Amino acid sequence: MHPSGRARRAVAALAGLALAAAGLAACSGSDGPGKTLDAFLDGWRGGDLSKVGFVTAAGGKISADDVYGQLQDLAGDLAKSSVLLSKRSDPKETGDIASAPIKIDWTLPGGAAWSYESTVRMTKANSDGWRVVWEPAVVHSELTDGDRFELRRKTADRADILGPDDKPIVTQRAVTVVGVSPERIEDQDKLLADLTAELKKVKVTIDLKDLTTRIEGSKPDAFVDVVTLRQADFEKIADKVRSLTGTVTRDEQRELAPSRPFARATLGIVDLATREDLDANPDTLARGDQVGHGGLQERYDAQLRGTPGQSVVIARKTPDDKIEDAQIYSIEPVAGKPVKTTLDVRIQNAADQAVAAEKQPSALVAIRVSDSSVVAVANGPGGGGVDTAMTGQVPPGSTYKMVSTLGLLDKKAVTLDGEVACPKTKTVNGREFKNSHNMALGSVPFRTDFAKSCNTAFVNLAPALGADGLQAASAKLGIGAKWDLGADSFSGKVSPADSPTELAAATFGQGATAVSPLAMAGATAAVARGQFKQPRLVLDPAPANPVPDGEKLAATSIEPLRTMMREVVTRGTGTALRDVPGDPVHGKTGTAEFADGSKETHSWFVGWQGDIAFAVMVQKGGAGADAAVPIAERFLTALR
Repeated sequence: MHPSGRARRAVAALAGLALAAAGLAACSGSDGPGKTLDAFLDGWRGGDLSKVGFVTAAGGKISADDVYGQLQDLAGDLAKSSVLLSKRSDPKETGDIASAPIKIDWTLPGGAAWSYESTVRMTKANSDGWRVVWEPAVVHSELTDGDRFELRRKTADRADILGPDDKPIVTQRAVTVVGVSPERIEDQDKLLADLTAELKKVKVTIDLKDLTTRIEGSKPDAFVDVVTLRQADFEKIADKVRSLTGTVTRDEQRELAPSRPFARATLGIVDLATREDLDANPDTLARGDQVGHGGLQERYDAQLRGTPGQSVVIARKTPDDKIEDAQIYSIEPVAGKPVKTTLDVRIQNAADQAVAAEKQPSALVAIRVSDSSVVAVANGPGGGGVDTAMTGQVPPGSTYKMVSTLGLLDKKAVTLDGEVACPKTKTVNGREFKNSHNMALGSVPFRTDFAKSCNTAFVNLAPALGADGLQAASAKLGIGAKWDLGADSFSGKVSPADSPTELAAATFGQGATAVSPLAMAGATAAVARGQFKQPRLVLDPAPANPVPDGEKLAATSIEPLRTMMREVVTRGTGTALRDVPGDPVHGKTGTAEFADGSKETHSWFVGWQGDIAFAVMVQKGGAGADAAVPIAERFLTALR
């Protein structure tokens, strides 16, 4: 029943009932007001007031059940919250009246405490015992009939994700929400067709079936969201969209990166809490909250989101049937704390642009050689979805010849000019290995085998490398270690090379070896630097367990390896990068088979120019020179 209904019922009861002492004696305390007060507080805590007698402030009769019902209604949003009740001092008697201060301690949703004092009055007038004078002021001095406690949430300011210079990367940016109003639509089919055409101009598509369903299920005056556009994108089509009969718009602020694809899979996004979010976090999330989904936004959501505040208000109905709030307690929100990263806006934009032109799924990771900072993480096309750049697990193909060669040089099994045969095919224990395009070079200097990416030459060298050499070289470049960047990552898994055929395959990046573009970029940076340093992405909060720096790589191994990686560009499979402006480019192409019986291959290129090392991978992109090298060229050119 509504509180106002109970009030009317109480008034009616007052008019028709006199205080009958005999009828109330069993529910009243005859041993002094202290025991009555104790019984009331015990009953309030336990939800059973049957051992207490009550009288209204006007002297009317009221049952224990009605009092408990009013207690619950007055508590409102706090009705299910924990409450502690304690007596501050013994009641003070003045004739037939007694009063006592009590302390009320609420535990608010989320665990915050709210404490205050109140007063309980008691009377023994017209009775042979003490009764509690029931009035809303017992719960709080400012409550009256019909009032209730309600909670008002105060959202905390979400913190930004920062770059290494402490400048915001993800921050509040202006957006326009484009929607439709069902009551304004004259020709729905035409409207949706025109909207689709306009949104296509800014490379946005909409689910027409879903939109139609939502329009049909909405109230006539509803704002039915169609799409949210960055303001710069909306301005390109604003005049036409606003002219369409039935469209409505709303300007808002959203947590966004500088562009839609900007490290999207790695950073994640911020949007409305889903039903799953609310169910999993009932004490910290509420409908309408903004929550991080995917990437760093999800991983550090609690830190970025901060702690919401809340206020307790007395909600009071006005004569015109509206609700007015009177705040009586408030906890201010605590703003979120930023997450600081190593991402470089200029380099990230170049990476995003480089992969955008490739239709096949692709990934690019760039690392600053001097300090191992991850300066760009791009996934194309579009930037979103699975973060293949950081967490992909794919065979590295011939890019792993960089690793195998380090192992061979460490074992002094090869030299730059020592000849190693490159036949058209090579058979190991019944398994035939071959070269791309059936290449056969004959017996040539090893540097030529490397530059031209001869698989069979590496198969010939597999016994000299051995499983131990493969594992040792991989470890020296950080592959397979337990990295801690403060973000999800895959550092690679090295083949056990536990059979002659598996060792032969693993020597040129096939078999059971799997890596991510991040892993190969980290390994390439180690070659360029002469030492492995674990890549860094999140600076603050600092990751707890980064891998220690590796030992210095032997100059007798690393110098010839660098020479060969330069020759890949000057006279090998990466000559398209020979004329890229700036410092000399070093690198290694790769073509990786990923499914038995399939001719499709992943396309790879790893390399460095100046202080930037990088890895590019294109799924089903063919040979390394076909898809990965052009992306590398676009990336390096954009950095000039």
